[in-house]
Amino acid sequence: MAAIQDVLRQDIKLPSPPAIAVRILEAVRGDDSSFRDLGRIIAADPALSAKILRVANSSVYSLRYPVDTIEKAIGVLGVDQLKNIALSFVIAQGMRGSSEGEFSFDYFWRRAITAAVGAELVAERMGCKTQDTFVTALLMDLGIVVMYGWDTKGYLRVLGAKRARKEAIVVLEKRAFGFDHGELGGELLKSWGLPESIWRAVRNHHGGVEGAATSDPSGEVLVLADALSSIYHGSRASQRLAFVKERLTHLGLGAADVDALIDAVAEKTLEVLSSFDLDPGKLKPFSQLLQEANEELGKLNLSYEQLVMELKQAKEKAERLAEELAEANDKLQELAFRDGLTGLYNHRYFQDLLSQEVKRAVRYHRPIGLVMFDIDHFKKINDNHGHPVGDQVLKALARKIESLTRRTDVVARYGGEEFAVVLPETDAKGVGVLAQRLRRGIEQLPIATDAGELRITVSVGATCYDAEQGLCCKDELIEAADAALYAAKRAGRNQVGFQALALLEEKNAS
Repeated sequence: MAAIQDVLRQDIKLPSPPAIAVRILEAVRGDDSSFRDLGRIIAADPALSAKILRVANSSVYSLRYPVDTIEKAIGVLGVDQLKNIALSFVIAQGMRGSSEGEFSFDYFWRRAITAAVGAELVAERMGCKTQDTFVTALLMDLGIVVMYGWDTKGYLRVLGAKRARKEAIVVLEKRAFGFDHGELGGELLKSWGLPESIWRAVRNHHGGVEGAATSDPSGEVLVLADALSSIYHGSRASQRLAFVKERLTHLGLGAADVDALIDAVAEKTLEVLSSFDLDPGKLKPFSQLLQEANEELGKLNLSYEQLVMELKQAKEKAERLAEELAEANDKLQELAFRDGLTGLYNHRYFQDLLSQEVKRAVRYHRPIGLVMFDIDHFKKINDNHGHPVGDQVLKALARKIESLTRRTDVVARYGGEEFAVVLPETDAKGVGVLAQRLRRGIEQLPIATDAGELRITVSVGATCYDAEQGLCCKDELIEAADAALYAAKRAGRNQVGFQALALLEEKNAS
């Protein structure tokens, strides 16, 4: 755990426990007045007292007679159990915030409470229920809330990756942050002073793979509690249902008992959710969901053949939508790299592509050329005829450049009236030929505009890298082409200048 401790100390500001939680923990640390002190602390908060009495009287604890005072609750439930119930309310209330993207605090706590109720029921059936069972299951995913609060955008990316790739959340968390939410939550609860039985179970609850047997009953309870919660709140309800039924059957429960336990999780969770002031949403016992689904199927009154055809059509529609989505994504990605006016690649794409092409040329000892040019006296066109006419000139020029270059060349608008062409696999001779073809072709181009027919010229700068020149980077290539461009301007414009990289290196060395 040394690595995560280092990360926690350096990067993550752990949230502090709410003040009342600190007082509750201090009251039960083994002194003789714990019973009285705990009752006084809880009774001082009427809202907390009411919540605790409501839960104590719920079917989760199935007490034989009503509990109407905190003192009676302590006597019936015990100090540790009451402490855990109180902490559950205090922590759940204190760790809520604004939801964003795919993260919802209400959903998180609905899922956590369902898991806590499920843990109580499973542990009771397994004969390993303790006073920490409820709060341990409730807080086992608390690290998720901390991660979300610490790096909201980063954690939303993790959630997006989980939905897209179907990988386990802990795998994605470790890849993104170097630790998972179980490890982080365990360290948080340890720093708060919660019992070792709680923080250690929270820290290790994702230690195994779902479906694998475990020798630790508390670990088994948390795995099943998480799966039970996923049946009602997760996106893989059918897989989790099969897992729960298989595991509980293996533990000796009959099919009817398993179904009853799954239903009881929802029924008892609905009671507890109201105590936490949480909207239950669409939570219903699983048997009720199945009954409603069967009723809907009955209304359809479809034959087997009709069902097969419906399934086939739904599959084809889903495949068609997936193809359309992929095409839309490709178009969006393309638009992100295109200049809005000319349709050519933009400056950002040019920089990224040139960097990649130069690295490839250096690695495989291949040549690469770069041509940069801008329109001579373009400012006069804007000043004399207005910017809309200038835009018409830029659009016409872009179309002409594309017709004069090869399919392997990449044309970009570098900025304003300046353009660039990347020429992979092109030596100095080839670069010179294309540069002259561009200059002549643009010089001969009549451009129809709202101000009448206009003609323009360009000044061109060219350079080239070949393997004999050793190492090279994109900035050197750009600097050489830019120097050649300004040399062409100084020579009278409407000309091609060429600057060899070797000459530039000699200049830098001198």
